[in-house]
Amino acid sequence: MIVSPHYLASAAGARMLERGGNAFDAAVAVSAALAVVYPHMTGLGGDAFWLTYSPGEGRVRAYNGSGRSGNAVSRASYAGEAAIPRRGIRSAITVPGMADSWDAILREYGRFTLAEVLEPAIGYAAEGFPLSSDQRSNTLAAGAALSAEAAAIYIPGGTLPAAGGRFVQKQLAATLRCLAGGGRDAFYKGAIAREICNYMQKAGGYLQPEDLAAHQGNWSEPLAAEYHGHTVYQAPPNSQGFAALTGLNILEHFDFGAIADGSYEYYHLLVEALKLSFRDRDKVLTDPEFSRIPLERLLCKKYAAELAGSISMQRAAELGSEPMGRDTAYAAVVDAEGNSVSFIQSLYFEFGAGVVAGNTGILLQNRGSFFSLDPGHINTLEPHKRTFHTLMPAMAFRNGKPAYLYGTQGGEGQPQTQTLLLTRMLHYGMNPQAAVAAPRVVWGRTWGEPTQELKVEGRVEGRVLAALAKAGHRVCVVDDYDGIMGHAHAISIDDNGYRSGGTDPRCDGAAIGW
Repeated sequence: MIVSPHYLASAAGARMLERGGNAFDAAVAVSAALAVVYPHMTGLGGDAFWLTYSPGEGRVRAYNGSGRSGNAVSRASYAGEAAIPRRGIRSAITVPGMADSWDAILREYGRFTLAEVLEPAIGYAAEGFPLSSDQRSNTLAAGAALSAEAAAIYIPGGTLPAAGGRFVQKQLAATLRCLAGGGRDAFYKGAIAREICNYMQKAGGYLQPEDLAAHQGNWSEPLAAEYHGHTVYQAPPNSQGFAALTGLNILEHFDFGAIADGSYEYYHLLVEALKLSFRDRDKVLTDPEFSRIPLERLLCKKYAAELAGSISMQRAAELGSEPMGRDTAYAAVVDAEGNSVSFIQSLYFEFGAGVVAGNTGILLQNRGSFFSLDPGHINTLEPHKRTFHTLMPAMAFRNGKPAYLYGTQGGEGQPQTQTLLLTRMLHYGMNPQAAVAAPRVVWGRTWGEPTQELKVEGRVEGRVLAALAKAGHRVCVVDDYDGIMGHAHAISIDDNGYRSGGTDPRCDGAAIGW
């Protein structure tokens, strides 16, 4: 079973499985294809986080494919400025970590070579594919933020491509061929690295050859929490995954048997529980190599009980939050042997920094713009540092085996939507497609919004909207299937091994299983 936010990416993974590859080969093929067919959301210039499970090992592992700031950048680089620019060459562009993660996954578990799994992505880039309506709408919204080199690719000749028209990326195809031929080192030490760094130097950026050459992602133990007979896994910091586990620990103290899905009580409770976990997250989350993160307290069941006791079912708590980017791509793969991969990747904002690195066709991420220039801030900018990261793939196990793989696009919305998905599948018996299609809410801010709104899809009942507003939520009704809710996907596996997949109707995805 494969789920992803673009049908061509799902098809790329299916091609690997049909050829005798395993879930890991398929997952990297999906990831690479998304870097081509969903370029406004993800790409070679971004990061990725992975959760993997191999029945032969019998354990879940996490791979952190996020990059670090350059050694030449610091708070002094922005002297006199209030904040790091959100777009452009000076958006504290961090080292792209995704290509390294592909190599790591395949080296550890794959059957195919990097060249073999990149074949579909190279074809999509070189020969073109039907441009999605999602890419077109995002280009329309963010086109003004693109550099001249980027605009030449995404708005060729100054004309916004039509949805459904053939979209070709010849430069990116050449870069992918270089990566396929030269492997990981071509990206971090070879021709691709040289082109990226030469461009950065000319344009006034901060990344240098030694930054790319020194990059290395890392395998680690995932975080876990027990929830109603399931072990839920998340990637450790610098991922925000622990916020979802704290939320589940809080929700464990409430009786979902007495709470109807889609009711005021359901939405209010989930939002209030996650707001409490966000409060702690915002105080501590950064690169754990620079600051200790007290996970033993944050994931403690006793502490969660205290937080649960502070929730009022009649009144929304006041809480501020930092605005975050939300543009991401989540996917998952399970093969016939039970190998399972849950992964997520991003450029942070739509089209990242809006900067294409020279002739590579690679859009660079602007994840580093989330660093703070306040020296006392937990996430303050320092050289060679990973920033607070929103990416968080999830897995839930039952009786020692994968039961749910799930995740979603959307910065602040990721822990919220993940919790909606899991509770709907676990407590209300929804299959993955029903769970991702059901009405959603999301609390928080994105760039340019002055307040912490509770965005609610128009399909939510009027009486529920009224009750939420009466409780003090700043309710903002959006479209019935609004993209601001993110693109969520899930796979469920029952005790007999039967798989069911669901992809979000808010995107261009497909679930492929056989």
